Amino acid sequence: MMRTPVALGLDFGGTKIAVAVCDLSGRRLGATTLESQAAAGAEAALERGLAAGRQLLAEVAPDGELAGVGAATLGIPYDDRVDLAPTFPGWGELPFGKLVKAAFPDVPVKLGTDVKAAAAAELRWGALAGCDPGIYLNLGTGLAVAIVAEGTVISGAHGASGEIGYNLRTAADVGIREPERTILEGVVSGQALEAIGSAELGQRVSAAEVFALAETRPDAAGLTAAFTRELALHIVNLAIAIDPVRIVVAGGLVGSWDRIEPELRRALDAAVPYPPELSVARFPADAPLVGALALGVQAAGAVLGEGAFA
Repeated sequence: MMRTPVALGLDFGGTKIAVAVCDLSGRRLGATTLESQAAAGAEAALERGLAAGRQLLAEVAPDGELAGVGAATLGIPYDDRVDLAPTFPGWGELPFGKLVKAAFPDVPVKLGTDVKAAAAAELRWGALAGCDPGIYLNLGTGLAVAIVAEGTVISGAHGASGEIGYNLRTAADVGIREPERTILEGVVSGQALEAIGSAELGQRVSAAEVFALAETRPDAAGLTAAFTRELALHIVNLAIAIDPVRIVVAGGLVGSWDRIEPELRRALDAAVPYPPELSVARFPADAPLVGALALGVQAAGAVLGEGAFA
């Protein structure tokens, strides 16, 4: 009897790992999410994600044939390492591609960065469809964007296009190497706001909780105002350089969009010659996972239709 081919998508983020299985038309068969548990170590987190993928395949496609695996991750993945992944200690030293391929022997595997995979999903099926150019802004554990133009996601010479988390913050940073300066991601990201908020507010809080406390506490409101103001500075400058049709936003901090959006909107309208549209992504929480599934289908050699992931 012929077995139904399926694809596995793995999305390794700074705080969570998301896993899903779909058929080769893009119809999702099942999904699960687990915490990254970074404190337990990078290798343990990767193995937990791979084990979750194998378990999900057994549950939702016991008679299926795994035809392709897509693995998206923070940073830039290679077979022997992951570059530019400072928010997850030890992640950069993992032989990421080798370990994923070893977990699924004889199955084609396609790797990708989480933000670019997410942007590809939004470009094909979501809020960036028809935008030329457009910007995908990820406000999660870290900070990054992806730029889409002429129907594709711009990769850059080294796959590092859009890594604005490394931006200089002031003119005083010019010519100063890390770690002698604080990169933008060190103050404008979910991880940074959690650390700063916990220190300044005298209690352990998540980034989302800092935004929630800003409704009633002036000290928290000051932190979120500084966060959104500095974010707006860099997004405005990027919009001036790219002249996008639309900026779409996703990631864990989208839950605080009602407090972030007004500042971004005012900043764009005040400074950008042709202010772009600004909206939440179609897949605000799981676009990287959708992108990973798409990578898995591509690894299998199939072509997704326009109705995929509807």
